[in-house]
Amino acid sequence: MSLLQDLQWRYATKKMNGAAVAQEKIDDIVEAARLAPTSSGLQPFKVIEISNPELKAKIQPIAFGQSQIVDASHLLIFAAYDEYTKERVDAVFAQQATERGLPDGFADDYKNMLWSRFEQQTKEEHFQHAARQAYIGFGLAIAAAAELKVDATPMEGFIAPQLDELLGLDKLGLKSVTILAIGQRDTENDWLVNLKKVRTNTEDFLIKLN
Repeated sequence: MSLLQDLQWRYATKKMNGAAVAQEKIDDIVEAARLAPTSSGLQPFKVIEISNPELKAKIQPIAFGQSQIVDASHLLIFAAYDEYTKERVDAVFAQQATERGLPDGFADDYKNMLWSRFEQQTKEEHFQHAARQAYIGFGLAIAAAAELKVDATPMEGFIAPQLDELLGLDKLGLKSVTILAIGQRDTENDWLVNLKKVRTNTEDFLIKLN
């Protein structure tokens, strides 16, 4: 499978060379995230694309000084809903009905059941659920980058509240979850580039219940 070969090729790039990645490739990576499956089709996250050097420089100290933040061509910040609201849920099902040519109220029973569950949960429970959906898109973005032979570094090492404030995410009802730095590896200065990929053996990783 070419996907498995692509995943063997990729690694969490530790040093990037600052070279630009073609916008067409960035667009494809974002599109892979957009097409990701999510619970009930809610898509409760956004991707914030950043290429501005000055903004990346402001993000770097929030990300504990990691060099990939400024050496990357682009940063993709995955930000999840801070909570579910009835308006947000209604909007999703309204769009589905419109684009699929379904009658109004087609999915009301399911939508009302879904909202009745969310209504009993806390905002933190909403955010945690939405963040898990964001990670599905995050994973597909990583795979898409590998397929395009574009280097990517998944990053959780940042102070989320500070990043949210810098980008004004709170005003959008969002909270940052993770960052994907997109760029090109610096083969001469990345200590990890030529080391063997190490993962748990399949025998230890897979539990078969037959």
